[in-house]
Amino acid sequence: MVRASEQEQETYRSRLFNFKWRNNDNNSATRHNKSLSVETGLDEAATGSHDAEPLTIIHPSQGPPLSRSAADEAVLAALAASQARERQLLADMEQMKERFSKLLLGEDNSGGGKGVSSALALSNAITNLAASVFGEQRRLEPMPAERRARWRKEIDWLLSVTDYVVEFAPSQQKNKDGTNMEIMTTRQRTDLHMNIPALKKLDAMLIDCLENFKDQSEFSYVSKDSPDLDGKRNDEKWWIPTVKVPPDGLSEASRRFLQYQKDCVNQVLKAAMAINAQVLFEMEIPESYIDSLPKNGRASLGDQMYKNITVDFFDPDQFLSSMDMSSEHKIVDLKNRIEASIIIWKRKMVYKDNKSSAPWASGVSLEKREVFEERAETILLILKQRYPGISQSSLDISKIQFNEDVGQAVLESYSRILESLAYTVLSRIDDVLEADRAGNKRNTPLEAEEETLVGSMTLSDFMGWDFDQAANAALESKKDLPDDPLIKEKLSVVTTKKTSYLETLGGVKSPTARH
Repeated sequence: MVRASEQEQETYRSRLFNFKWRNNDNNSATRHNKSLSVETGLDEAATGSHDAEPLTIIHPSQGPPLSRSAADEAVLAALAASQARERQLLADMEQMKERFSKLLLGEDNSGGGKGVSSALALSNAITNLAASVFGEQRRLEPMPAERRARWRKEIDWLLSVTDYVVEFAPSQQKNKDGTNMEIMTTRQRTDLHMNIPALKKLDAMLIDCLENFKDQSEFSYVSKDSPDLDGKRNDEKWWIPTVKVPPDGLSEASRRFLQYQKDCVNQVLKAAMAINAQVLFEMEIPESYIDSLPKNGRASLGDQMYKNITVDFFDPDQFLSSMDMSSEHKIVDLKNRIEASIIIWKRKMVYKDNKSSAPWASGVSLEKREVFEERAETILLILKQRYPGISQSSLDISKIQFNEDVGQAVLESYSRILESLAYTVLSRIDDVLEADRAGNKRNTPLEAEEETLVGSMTLSDFMGWDFDQAANAALESKKDLPDDPLIKEKLSVVTTKKTSYLETLGGVKSPTARH
């Protein structure tokens, strides 16, 4: 009896082996399920009585569904999420490799060696990324989650380069015998260590400001072709949606909310402008720009402009009132001429070369040249005050193009795009406030504060210079001073005029030339 049972089990196992061998060419999932079903049935038949029913093979697709517990479902969900994250990381890694390979080739994917420098390639990459992410930000509304995540991810990639721009710093190392040894260690360069976290904070503040408009419902936007415009379309800003406010205007709470947001973004703009101006000032002047300069300041400014600057009694406001600044092109041209003359006079003061054969020689004394240079810098300062959103000058563009310092390139481009974004947000807030003023036609307490908004924000404000107090103190002390033309000139340089630029400039004036 026992021997018969053993023979029967051996027969069943032989049949199982033949079954597996015949189905060896099937796919792995089907083969596994069939073998499991046959093996289970054979074991039950072998251990059961001789009267057991014949073995029936059930196809997996025809069998009853297997029940899974909640724990199994959670494990499968976690496994699927982990696999999805792994696939996303691999995709991001491939994208990052592609971006950095393009930067290493200097934007020349052909590999022909015709690419730009790494600093300029990185600057262009940050500028192009900001243009693709923030270029469509024409309304006061939160950024889409996908665009926000893309911006944070890709800007972190580009900023990670600055982690490897280091400098040597002394440090102490303790040896095994207890003695101390002074060694040199590497750390991130000081300017990057200070400014990169500050710019990231400004970046987060701007995005948070846009998020604050998530729940607003008092104003809306209508497209340029909408019939609700009723002929109120602004041709100067035709690309921007028109703001629609309630007939009785915004509520007092909404006005104060907009004013608070504008003040916050105004601080961001001032900080970004200060960092950008400092970085551009520290960049070296390219030799190609110096070679393109004329031999003297008169040739750069022109006879009439040179005469107005070199008069005995100089008034910068009177000088600017005599200039034609009816268009942005003319303002930029004036700015280029002034900057070129400043560099010429500075180089002459540095070289102090009085030989008539030298290309920088001139019959003007150093003292007069220093006075002329101060006057030109005063005019340039006022231009930056009145038109901070103007396009970059030839000197700034030349510095960016020929700069080879990667750290400075990152700081300049990052601060510039944050300055542009802050200016855009402020312009959109101004559009809403202007629509509210045009709708209700009544004076509000907030209108008295318009002189302190970004439209009248000047370079002296974010640099901490108080021209008003300086002018008052100068006028008070003027009575007790001798009748000296030079002293009168120093007092007349002080100006308190502040002009809004938001009404004259149509949109964000980002640099139009990179290389």
